[in-house]
Amino acid sequence: MSESGAARTTPFDLAVIGGGIQGTGVAQAAAAAGYSVLLAERHSWGAGTSSKSSKLIHGGLRYLRNGQLRLVRESLRERRILERIAPQLVWPDDFHIPVYGATRVRPWQLRLALSLYWMLSGCRTEARFRRLPRGCWQELKGLSRIGLQQIFAYRDARTDDRRLTAAVAASAASLGAELACPASVTSAHWLGDCWRITLDEAGDSRQISARLLVNCAGPWANQVAATMDPRPPQPQVALVQGAHLVLSRPAIDRCYYLEVPGDGRAVFLLPWGTGSLLGTTETPFSGSPDDARITPEEEAYLLRVLDHYFPGEEPEIAARMAGLRVLPASPTAPLRRSREVMLTHTPRRRPNYIAVYGGKLTGYRATALKVLHLARNSLPRRRARADTASLPLPGID
Repeated sequence: MSESGAARTTPFDLAVIGGGIQGTGVAQAAAAAGYSVLLAERHSWGAGTSSKSSKLIHGGLRYLRNGQLRLVRESLRERRILERIAPQLVWPDDFHIPVYGATRVRPWQLRLALSLYWMLSGCRTEARFRRLPRGCWQELKGLSRIGLQQIFAYRDARTDDRRLTAAVAASAASLGAELACPASVTSAHWLGDCWRITLDEAGDSRQISARLLVNCAGPWANQVAATMDPRPPQPQVALVQGAHLVLSRPAIDRCYYLEVPGDGRAVFLLPWGTGSLLGTTETPFSGSPDDARITPEEEAYLLRVLDHYFPGEEPEIAARMAGLRVLPASPTAPLRRSREVMLTHTPRRRPNYIAVYGGKLTGYRATALKVLHLARNSLPRRRARADTASLPLPGID
């Protein structure tokens, strides 16, 4: 059991800032490896981007078009692990791809992509894709039949992203990590052998020390870095907004992968609660991450996709949400940029600071292991307590 912050006289091995899926994942992995860990979150677990995703645990079929094979293979491996250790939080499901005469990706191209996706998943029998016979099309209620040529179905998984993040935080605590929530970092100073970090916890200030600081604040990572002395390096990144609509109507009973007419992007329409979830967008964002809101243009964009594939439906919007992706800065369209996680650290061989930029919900565990690998020369030897690949995650109500 961790010492309380007030009584602790020795430094934590790690202080992890940010209680999204990446931060909770790093805290869990570090605690499982035997390290002493403080995890600080300013609001609640998964309150930021981690609760505003497309709710998918997947390899990323759409990333194949950019040749991101390593990312897809890693994500499919992590999907398999999460299905095993968190069956109450991660649910395998069939995703349906309708192909029309005007669809950009032709059936032969889709078969090729789905075959590669299946091979990267390990060629498991249950992960095979299939083509739905025409006699089954009537089961896809509301889907337009005009110009419909084929329907493919493949296997991926869904989750409740906020519950998953809370479960990983709870697992970290069960392994001995100290959780501070709500707690904001107001300053961090490197003293030569450790960080002196000041936390504001509901108006009360306290100081802790840590050998390694891991910045997992997502879109707020540069704001956290600005509180630090000396100022750590910051990569060139861009924020890209992804918006979703929660619909009380129509209530969809299966998952759809839909090609957007015009730009060819992928939009998902999924069952969610008693209704549906529709998203996502890729809109360049500037300003404070606290101000992320779905725009009228994004809402109209998503509703046009819905109307194209499900004409005649009268959608009822129950909620709107927008999260921010952290992507490499580039003049290319967001769709074509890498989704690989970016790790910034200093100094080179024995880092005392590591920042996590970007990364996928599905790959949080793999990202955490990469962080610990970078930190291996900066931390004392500890006896491992558990392996996160086989450690069941707790159920979270």
